[in-house]
Amino acid sequence: MAEDAASSSRRRMESIRRHLLPRPPLVLSLNPLSAAGAEPSPVIIGGMVLDIHAKPSVPPHPGTTVPGMVKYIGGGVARNIAECMAKLGTQPLMISVVGNDMAGDFLLKYWRSGGLCTDGILQVHGVTTPVVSNAFDGNGELIAGVASVQAVETFLTPSWIYQFRRRISDAPLLMLDANLSPQSLQAACKIAYESGVPVLFEPVSVVKSSRIAPIAEHITCTSPNEIELVAMANTLSTPGKYNFVKLDQCNNNMEAVDYLFEMLSPAMFFLLEKGIKLLLVTLGSNGVFICCKEHVNIVNNQQKCNMTTFSSQLLEKLDGCFPPSTPVNLSEEGSSRTCVFHLPATSASVISLTGAGDCLIGGVLSSLCGGLNIMQSVAVGIATAKASVESEANIPANFSAASIAGLLHKFSSVSLFRGRVI
Repeated sequence: MAEDAASSSRRRMESIRRHLLPRPPLVLSLNPLSAAGAEPSPVIIGGMVLDIHAKPSVPPHPGTTVPGMVKYIGGGVARNIAECMAKLGTQPLMISVVGNDMAGDFLLKYWRSGGLCTDGILQVHGVTTPVVSNAFDGNGELIAGVASVQAVETFLTPSWIYQFRRRISDAPLLMLDANLSPQSLQAACKIAYESGVPVLFEPVSVVKSSRIAPIAEHITCTSPNEIELVAMANTLSTPGKYNFVKLDQCNNNMEAVDYLFEMLSPAMFFLLEKGIKLLLVTLGSNGVFICCKEHVNIVNNQQKCNMTTFSSQLLEKLDGCFPPSTPVNLSEEGSSRTCVFHLPATSASVISLTGAGDCLIGGVLSSLCGGLNIMQSVAVGIATAKASVESEANIPANFSAASIAGLLHKFSSVSLFRGRVI
């Protein structure tokens, strides 16, 4: 009897212990190590965020509500880029974290509905899924926003990333967004460096762009806007050495581009000197600067690249679209000259500007993984960004190879490329 009573007491104590201890994190889908034999695919590490978009139908008034539209949309720089790549035919591995709450369930349900891989997504009990609430004006411009994304820094840890070291080592490229903690950024870069995998750093914001400091030597490519570019250059040099003053008025687009080049070229050249191979500086409605050494190759191991149906269609439709030889060869080794190209933006009927930059980078990365060269890939990214600004969602429901190629044909006839060799 005494033994039965003791056994019963132990069972009760074990039951209490299980209720008091925190639940272990729920890992979605397959164990990542079981997918070691999977085909090489790009790896995207960063935030999955629920975006709450509020857009008034009349001019907003401080201190009161106005009628309008409120939508839940999947967001987060890394998540947006991964979704864009998937819709362009490239299936990336997304490594991220969400909470076991309404927002996390919403994001995962959407991810699964697109047939996307959830091996790398950690769902943690008792954690709040990253959420960003944005208020827009009637033109789609952001008025104000509040971000709660601490879960990415706290729970997207080096130990979780290391579980996917084989997938990262086999990847054609790795993209990191600056929502990661400095420790996680360094862990991911270490794996990529040891395997010769190129790394793209997406700075996310001016404040978080400074996280490039401890990993700059491992970054192959980065994609800042004007102020993020200057912030990164100042982080890696003397604070305040580089600056950017926005031009209030200009007579035409070409004048604006020339001004931007004069303002930004010192910071661009400095970052190249620090070892970054390729800069994609996004200029909003003024397009993109491509800054690199004369002969640069981003995806070093072409055997890791998979020609997708989408990229095959693009290459076929782009035949004859681009000049047979650009002013500077960007695909062979042998020169140290610095090149800056400008690709213009395309006119668009703007609905929402959020997600446009992410679609541009998603288009670039998907195209590079599909065998397109740098110029073609950035041009595809610009066309993809146009589709984004003409959509309510961060990422349009679908992309058409014919419409993207048609857009590139249209603009190639008006001097798509303008290069400078320094």
